Amino acid sequence: MFIHFFWKQIGSGVLAVFKTVGRVEAPGGSIPPSSVTKMNKEQLANLPQIETLLQEPEIQNWSRRLGRPVVTEAARSVIASIRKSVLQEERELPPLTQIIVELVETCLKIEKDRLQKVINATGVIIHTNMGRSPLPRDVWRETEEINCGYSNLELNLGTGKRGKRKGLIPLLLSKLTGAEDALVVNNNAAAVLLILQTFAVGKEVIVSRGEQVQIGGGFRIPEILAQSGAGLVEIGTTNITTGEDYQRAFTEETSMILSVHRSNFAIRGFTSSPGTAELVRIKPENVLLCVDQGSGVVDESLPGETSVRSHLKDGADLVCFSGDKMFGGPQAGIIVGRKDLISRLEHHPMMRAFRPGKTVYSLLEAILVRRLNGEENRTSQALAIEETELKKRGRRLLQGIDRSKASLIDSSFTTGGGTLPDESFPSLSVQLHSELQADRLLKKLRDATPPVIGTISNDAVELNLATIENEDVPHIRALLKEILGA
Repeated sequence: MFIHFFWKQIGSGVLAVFKTVGRVEAPGGSIPPSSVTKMNKEQLANLPQIETLLQEPEIQNWSRRLGRPVVTEAARSVIASIRKSVLQEERELPPLTQIIVELVETCLKIEKDRLQKVINATGVIIHTNMGRSPLPRDVWRETEEINCGYSNLELNLGTGKRGKRKGLIPLLLSKLTGAEDALVVNNNAAAVLLILQTFAVGKEVIVSRGEQVQIGGGFRIPEILAQSGAGLVEIGTTNITTGEDYQRAFTEETSMILSVHRSNFAIRGFTSSPGTAELVRIKPENVLLCVDQGSGVVDESLPGETSVRSHLKDGADLVCFSGDKMFGGPQAGIIVGRKDLISRLEHHPMMRAFRPGKTVYSLLEAILVRRLNGEENRTSQALAIEETELKKRGRRLLQGIDRSKASLIDSSFTTGGGTLPDESFPSLSVQLHSELQADRLLKKLRDATPPVIGTISNDAVELNLATIENEDVPHIRALLKEILGA
């Protein structure tokens, strides 16, 4: 029986061998017999081992930057690609130096997806694709010990027992906005969802048609209402919503009015809608007025923006806004308003999913202290930049560069980040003149370390000086000299 089994297995193996005669398996598929006869086996034998590549000093540096398993997988991919092309006689086996170059190029492509510093030369101050408002460096340094060690995030130092992860934030926000209490979540979308799930599940929420917005990332007010379990009641038209529209919509099922910041668009011309004070006057006492202020304008006077403090002063029950727009802090959703309502939000089961960690809390506390002391954040400083400073920055950047290849032109900058959507401010830009097509020149700037992100206008690349930091001017100047040959 054993002998029969043994010969049966050998027979299966022989049969498998006969079945594979006439083709050779290689990465990417089978190689035809004609190609197999031409392949240079000696070349393939000289392919370096993966471990040999990983020991090269330049590749070890990439392992430190990306992680050894990531670079190992990249090396396997490069070797497999070379093996396949040699088998198919598309190329000769490259020397080790060239293989290293190809592996480095692969690592560079991988690193493009890594979070890294970029230089914003777009003229958009609060750029959502670039992390919105930059944090002050001294705030980051101040919170370093908290984030690199242990902290009293949920420890009551007075009692030695577990505490709440709020710190001074409610007190500081109350002083800044005039609210009774405050709460912080991950972002403003989470703030809106938490408010709806706490107060409006299975009930009606009134929203003007002119405020049913979609913002970046596909966030739509009607869809977030549906996700929360609340029923949307649409009133008014795109451009006109009246107090009577709201009054006709009130029923026993109405839980709240949701007033939504229009964020990244504006309606001009024949338009009208009631403000916070009028909505407070006409709504039933049991109906909440919740304002999604969005932009984070707390007490600043900006055209087209109603501040958080103003909404609260006029009687809004809750106001929510983003922490990383005009407010100038880390990404967060900030909710301020009545103490009893904030308490209910704190105790909602979803709050645990929405709460931020120690990094956001520590940064936000530091930002708030500075705001209370009258210090401007970097966003406000950028909006207030003067032409003389822009000219000075432009002259520094163009120093030593042939003016036939780069020149200073008038331009404009915008706030961005869903704030003042149709407002622009005077600025200056460096316009580049090159034989390269504008999109190729823009890519060369993006390929730099750190990348420089510009724009194209009138078929020319422009670098807007309003969003360029002074510390980055030398890097940009050296880069332009290299790319333009100036």
